Amino acid sequence: MAPSQTWQISPQASGQDDQPETGRQSTLGFTEENNMSFRINTNVNAMNALRNLGSTGMEINKATTRLATGLRINSGADDPSGLIASESYRAQLSSMDQALRNNQDAMNFAKTAEGGLDEVNRLLRDARSLAVANGNGTLDDTQKQANQTQLNSIMSSIDRIAGNTAFGSKKLLNGTAGTQSSVIKSADVSKVSFTGQFNGAAIANDGAVDINVTTAGQRATALGTVAYATGATEVASAGSFTVNGTQFTVSAGTTRDQLIQSINDKSSETGVTAEVGAGNVVSFSSIEYGADANVTVVDANGLLVTGGGSLTDSGVDAEATVTFDGATVTFDSGKGLNLKDADGNSISLTAGGNVAGANTGVGYVKRGSSDFQIGANAGQTASLSLGNFSAGALGLNSTSTNITGTDMSTALGAIDSAIASVADSRGRIGSFMKNTLESNVRSLGIARENLAATESTIREIDVAAEMTNYTKLQILQQSGISMLAQANSGPQAVLSLLR
Repeated sequence: MAPSQTWQISPQASGQDDQPETGRQSTLGFTEENNMSFRINTNVNAMNALRNLGSTGMEINKATTRLATGLRINSGADDPSGLIASESYRAQLSSMDQALRNNQDAMNFAKTAEGGLDEVNRLLRDARSLAVANGNGTLDDTQKQANQTQLNSIMSSIDRIAGNTAFGSKKLLNGTAGTQSSVIKSADVSKVSFTGQFNGAAIANDGAVDINVTTAGQRATALGTVAYATGATEVASAGSFTVNGTQFTVSAGTTRDQLIQSINDKSSETGVTAEVGAGNVVSFSSIEYGADANVTVVDANGLLVTGGGSLTDSGVDAEATVTFDGATVTFDSGKGLNLKDADGNSISLTAGGNVAGANTGVGYVKRGSSDFQIGANAGQTASLSLGNFSAGALGLNSTSTNITGTDMSTALGAIDSAIASVADSRGRIGSFMKNTLESNVRSLGIARENLAATESTIREIDVAAEMTNYTKLQILQQSGISMLAQANSGPQAVLSLLR
């Protein structure tokens, strides 16, 4: 090869020196060599083309996925912050859909109740007509008695409607619809749940709940008979024992504290805890209260029971009398600290409240109020109060509806009062449907529409823009492949130097 030459570039105008350049003198005085190198093992141009081609291929794969799914974000890597926002919006959208269904269910619930009351209104109108008819002196006693029989049948029908009108299995017009129970003394009571029936009758009034614990709940307990002087005292020998069916194996040299710790480590399996009892023996106690809580220890090796043997005990269920709205009922059907009566009402005591004696105002019961989750978030609820619409609750009885005499004023007054009460309740139900539920459905629909648009903007692709990008990437991929082929053919020029 010919030696390289160095040329200096003078500041003269281009064209004044036609000699070729193989090197040049920079304006800083450095001489730059313009050498052309040829290598076989490292083809930098090919590596560069391959890297760019790979990058283009990855982008094409992403674009293909986006076009196939219609989504801009298919994984967290596509847009981490966008994914977080999108999932939050999706959760809200799903909850809004359920809230809309809840509103529809609530409207059907209210329509069912209002339909039952519509029939009660019709019966009351007929009853009033009978009372007016009997006020006419042209009727004889037989005719008046016939009208009285018909009125008695109307009251029976009102009782039937009040007792049978239901949404699914939930009674609506007998005073048990959605009775609300709340805890007042949380230190003594953890839960108050009333079904709408108390002392065999529908709950007619709101009021406080008083309890008198007659039997405190007890845990099952058992005491071993082998005494251990200190926590470091070792067992007499190796052996095994069982606690409520779970086997424990003890090796020689195990201390009392280690023995107790091994029992407590499995308390979730056995339902039993252990500690040092009086006389330095091991004391066992069930975690739960009540007759279903047992402690059964079987020890054949004398580790806990002198000479070997077994220990067994059962707890005691709590019992109480509960007073509400002037009636007192015995709650003796529960388990552990859960008090329960024949109507299915229940009160759960805490360990602090599990003390024999009276305790007033532990809870409060509000009758006839049904709660509906009408929004997508906590606290977005609405309530509808439905009372007891039996004939007796409406003030209609054998005395107030006696129309066999000559004075109809008492009967007409009672019936008019009942009509006004039912009409007022129908008006409140109608207002609840129109001003609460229907209004809420409209506002929820608008909110959902706008939230869906926002979520779509974040998550979904603009197909036109994505196709433009996809076409660009296809062209880049094709040109990249061509340039890679050209770069790979470059080192072949070295062969001409070897000839």
